[in-house]
Amino acid sequence: MPPEGPTPQFDGLRAVYINTTLKRSPEISNTDGLIDLSSGIMRRHGVQVETVRAADHDIATGVWPDMTEHGWQTDAWPALFERIMDAHILVLCGPIWLGDNSSVMKRVIERLYGCSSLLNDAGQYAFYGRAGGCLITGNEDGVKHCAMNVLYSLQHLGYAIPPQADAGWIGEAGPGPSYLDAGSGGPENDFTNRNTAFMTYNLMHLATMLRRAGGMPTYGNQRSRWDAGCRPDFPNPEHR
Repeated sequence: MPPEGPTPQFDGLRAVYINTTLKRSPEISNTDGLIDLSSGIMRRHGVQVETVRAADHDIATGVWPDMTEHGWQTDAWPALFERIMDAHILVLCGPIWLGDNSSVMKRVIERLYGCSSLLNDAGQYAFYGRAGGCLITGNEDGVKHCAMNVLYSLQHLGYAIPPQADAGWIGEAGPGPSYLDAGSGGPENDFTNRNTAFMTYNLMHLATMLRRAGGMPTYGNQRSRWDAGCRPDFPNPEHR
């Protein structure tokens, strides 16, 4: 058996888990079961963790940073966005409905997309330098399909995705117990537990690497320099 290596130090990292269940608190969300498993690992390693149930917040529909500037009376997104940007790790979590992500998951991703044109202090897209992953729960089929959509969306926005950045649990085909129901076998499922652990550690490893490096290297990916005409490998006589 290969050696495990030294115990890593993750102190100082911050993570946000967003639960996109359709249920408002205090109704039980089975997705919280997987979140508790993953976030518990992070907390034991000194990571500051925050969990947000999106359905508890009045998040407006749209693709702008603040929808009160586009016809909505209220919008909880700007305050939530500040908490997301304060974290090194973002984990989007949710159920499967009709083989796809929940409508709340879609709304959260749309709102993240609405902020994707913002830049950081280095002139890169704002989400650069952060790690992203996802947790999926549900019955029948759809874990990989849902994870594929979420992880593609996160990397498109600028998040860095580590190896095996998704985990999930599904019950048997047809009506049956959900993850937290007695006798479901979910919390004891070795495949789910292994994938959740690997995802969690890989997120912490990657976030630590990015943090120590001061984020993503800036050469060749600064939107501000590209817009100014400074484009590596695309010769421009005006910017030699």
